[in-house]
Amino acid sequence: LSRAIDYVTKIKKTPIVVSDTRGFYANRCVMRFIGEGMNMLAEGIKPSLIENATRMAGMPVGPLSLQDEVALDLGVKLIKQTKSDLGDDYKPSPTEPILFKMVEEYQRFGRKNGKGFYDYPAEKGQPKRLWPELEQFAPGGKYLEDQPSADEIKDRILFTQAIEAARCMEEEIVIDPREADVGSILGWGFAPYTGGALSFIDTYGLAAFVKRADELKAAYGEQFELPALVREMAEKGETFYGRFSTQPAPEPVAAE
Repeated sequence: LSRAIDYVTKIKKTPIVVSDTRGFYANRCVMRFIGEGMNMLAEGIKPSLIENATRMAGMPVGPLSLQDEVALDLGVKLIKQTKSDLGDDYKPSPTEPILFKMVEEYQRFGRKNGKGFYDYPAEKGQPKRLWPELEQFAPGGKYLEDQPSADEIKDRILFTQAIEAARCMEEEIVIDPREADVGSILGWGFAPYTGGALSFIDTYGLAAFVKRADELKAAYGEQFELPALVREMAEKGETFYGRFSTQPAPEPVAAE
């Protein structure tokens, strides 16, 4: 144990305990985050609005920017490998064609080759800029005339991640809400002001969270389908920290 602690100290990382499974915890939530950004792009929402509203929600970068950092060609490789591994159980995402076209037709791999969802100037110190041809991925190659509010985008971005974090709790990929929250903030930058993905749900209120998630599902799709655990907790008036806390509740102190 002392060696493990020494190693973690040296690499300056904060570990959490998760089950050994496909995608683990952080990667699953990150994929939902990036995927929702591409969902919105495919719906005709302007990429500048997607990226700016995401940062307004408290995320350090937008989903398109993050995909550039991860690398688009790596995303394509992961899709191909996952499809090979899962076979008939594989469920393709409707936004996969965006990645494949970006990589295979345009050779846009992300920051590493200077072109992805953004264009990266060769001169140091110059700002990156969204690729002006992204409009081709909108319906009919045109952005919507009536763009959604920033608040609507903020909800979509935060909810899709929080729902996946809750699903990981239901599947026991992670079993302690404290580790889930630490992992969400330090692992992929989930809006720190919320206290983490599960604290976001607890603070929002389980019943209100269920209501809003159902509204988002009706409007935008199955990515907002709630795990049964969340509905059960809402019905019982529970919270993640109340149900899964490993610490005993403090004894009440009599007033003097």
